[in-house]
Amino acid sequence: MDCLRVRAVRGKESIATNKSSLSTGILQRRDNHAEYERKMTRGVPREGKALLAGLLYCGECSHKMEVRYSGATRYLCASLKRRYGGAFCQNLPVEPVDAAMVEAFVEALCPVELNLYEKAMATRQEMASAEQARRQQLERLHYQAELARRRFERADPDNRLVAAELERRWEVALRELRRAEESEAVGDEHENGPAPAKLTEELKAAFTDIGRRLPEVWDADSLLSRRQRKALLRCLIEKVVLRRIAPDKIQTRIVWEGGLSTTLEVLTTVGSFFDLSGAEEMERLVVKFFKEGKTDRQIARRLTEMGHRSPQRQQVVRSAVQTIRHRHGLLCGARVKGESREHHVPGYLTLPEVARRLEVPKHWIYNHISNGAIQVAKDESMGLYLFPDDPATIERFRELKAGKVRKLRF
Repeated sequence: MDCLRVRAVRGKESIATNKSSLSTGILQRRDNHAEYERKMTRGVPREGKALLAGLLYCGECSHKMEVRYSGATRYLCASLKRRYGGAFCQNLPVEPVDAAMVEAFVEALCPVELNLYEKAMATRQEMASAEQARRQQLERLHYQAELARRRFERADPDNRLVAAELERRWEVALRELRRAEESEAVGDEHENGPAPAKLTEELKAAFTDIGRRLPEVWDADSLLSRRQRKALLRCLIEKVVLRRIAPDKIQTRIVWEGGLSTTLEVLTTVGSFFDLSGAEEMERLVVKFFKEGKTDRQIARRLTEMGHRSPQRQQVVRSAVQTIRHRHGLLCGARVKGESREHHVPGYLTLPEVARRLEVPKHWIYNHISNGAIQVAKDESMGLYLFPDDPATIERFRELKAGKVRKLRF
C-alpha cells in the first residue's frame, strides 16, 4: 500500500511539472508573438537620428527594417539573419534616404497640390451628376416594370398569345430592374462619402504659407525636434519600401496615407569609383575632355553638370578627374618622371630657374622671401615670382648666398 501511495504522489508531481512546463511554453510563444507583432507596428516617434524608424520595409524580403545607431547610423534588414544566420539582407545609409523623404514630403505640401484638390472636387461633382442620372434611370425602370405588371394582370386569360407576350415583357422589365438595383448597390459600397468642402480663400492662403515656410521651419532645430519631424512625416507617409538596385542606387517606394505611392531612385555613396553606375562613361568623358584641352577643374564641373558624381561626394571633385587621367597615362604637359613642371617666361627667370643656377634648393629662396631678405612681388597674371633675366641678377644672388649683402630688392 505504501508503494502505491508513493507512486500516486510521484505521478501527481509529474503531471504538475508537465502542466507547468506546458504553461511556460504557451506563455513564451505568446511573448514571441507579441514581440513580432510589436515590431511589425510603426511604434511611436522618438528622438533618434533616423527619421523613418518604424516606417521602413525591405524590398528584398518584405520584412520590417531596423535602425542601427552604433557607429554610422544605418537602416538594416536583419530578419533573415536572425532566423537563418548569414549576412544582413540589406544595410543602407540613413542620410541620403532621409533627405529624399524630406524633399518628397515638402513637395507633397507644395501649394500646387491645391490645384489637384480642386480637380478632385470637380471629379467628385461629376460623379454626383452620374449618380443622379443612375437613380433617375432606376426610377424609370421601376415604372416600366410596374406598368408591365398591370398590363399583364388586365389581359384576358383566354387570349393566351397576348397574355404570354405581356408576361414576357414583364419578366424582361423585372430583369433590367434587378440588374440596375445590383449596380446601384455596388456603387453604394464604393461610395467615398460626401464631396469635400470647397477651399475658401483663407484656407488657400494658409496652405500656401505652409508650403512656402515648411523648408525653413524644417531646417530650424529650435522650432522642430526630431520627434516632431517624425510625427509630421507620419501624417502623410504610411510606409517606405527600400531596395538597393545598384551599389550607388536605392529604389525607394513611398506609400502615402490613402494608398497612392511614389517611386524614387536615391543616389548613395560607395567605397570605390568602379561601384558608380556611370564609371565607364566618366572615364570616357575625362579622356575626351582632356584631349580637347580642358583642365581638371573644368572637366569636374562639366561632369557634375551632366549628373555624374564622385564615390563619396554628390559632385565630381578635381582629384577624381586627376586619378582617372593618371590611370590612362594622360599627364599635363611633357615632363620627366619625378620632375615638377616648370614655366619659362621670356625676359625673366622663375624661382626654380634661379635655384638651379645657384645650385641651391628652392626652399632656400622661399625662406629668404618669407623673412624679407629677398623683396619681390608675385606676378598677378601668372602667380609666379619673376626676376630679371640678366647676369647681374645671378651675381646679386651669389652675394646674398656668400653673406656679402643682407637684402635684395627686385
